[in-house]
Amino acid sequence: MPAAVVESAGAEPTLRTIELPTRRTGTSVVAVVAAPLNPLDLLIASGTFHSVRHEGPYVPGSECVGVVVESDTHPVGTTVYAECHASPTSPGPLASHVLVADEDLLALPEGTDPVLGAAVGNSGTAAFMPLVEVAGLQPGETVLVLGATGAVGQFAVQIAHARGAGRVVGVARDQAALDKLLNLGADAVVALDPEDGLEDLGARLAEAAGPVDVVLDGLFGGPLEAALRACGPRARVVNIGNVAGGEIALPAGLLRGRQLSVSGFAGLHTPLAQKAAALAWLWGALTTGHLHVPVRTFRLDQVASAWRVQATSPHAKCVILPGDGHRPGVPGDPNRTTDESEQ
Repeated sequence: MPAAVVESAGAEPTLRTIELPTRRTGTSVVAVVAAPLNPLDLLIASGTFHSVRHEGPYVPGSECVGVVVESDTHPVGTTVYAECHASPTSPGPLASHVLVADEDLLALPEGTDPVLGAAVGNSGTAAFMPLVEVAGLQPGETVLVLGATGAVGQFAVQIAHARGAGRVVGVARDQAALDKLLNLGADAVVALDPEDGLEDLGARLAEAAGPVDVVLDGLFGGPLEAALRACGPRARVVNIGNVAGGEIALPAGLLRGRQLSVSGFAGLHTPLAQKAAALAWLWGALTTGHLHVPVRTFRLDQVASAWRVQATSPHAKCVILPGDGHRPGVPGDPNRTTDESEQ
């Protein structure tokens, strides 16, 4: 079968022909319809990720939507969402077919667009679960999203708004991308300025947000240190990434004086069964129009191009379509665009 293969650490994937492992009891073969790229996929392929490293060539990817073609558990023909754990011995979903453990499959609700349904998987749960299940977001609370223009951040802004947050403030570097969040539910945005000192940024965040109840942090480093100074009493902070730095200084007086709760969330270490409720909400929000997902689609033979686009933080989900090579967007759907080379 055709598949994208990362030959060595740091290499871009290239199209190859491989054999799918033989299906065994407890697994299903899925014909892949849509396989999103995630920053995690590129990080694992770089060979520098702390949790997962591969010593040999492998087919990357961490999730997809597809159709069951062989299974003892799931009816053949069922459209499913699959969580995948790629390795040299277990090819990922950047291929025409993928072998998935039965417990890593969920039926996609009828009427859900398969490309958009795939696109909200990892990124959507990485926003929903920290906000709703870990931080326990309540209606009327103020939410600060650090790293708001990435896929997870865009979902977080929309989820917080849809769940009744009283004020949602997005923080990131790109002013133009930030401004678009004002149409997705953000009440205010703050652009990071490399000239800002800690106190200056903290003051700007406090001015935009007021006392913050919940911080979803995808940056860590200096931006989080500043955000902590804008937190109100008993604020909850959930970290999901550290693109701005791997360490922070957390004054004990600030931690205790405001009785802050600081925790971390890692979707990689969360079983799919624990994500089911979040995915159900996300898919429902897609269907009702309460969640908007900008998507760029690519054929499987364009995987290297998609890989490079993903590396630029494109403010949209890059999705590989391995099936017939070209699946046009839903008529009238503003979320979906094909790659320029397909136009």
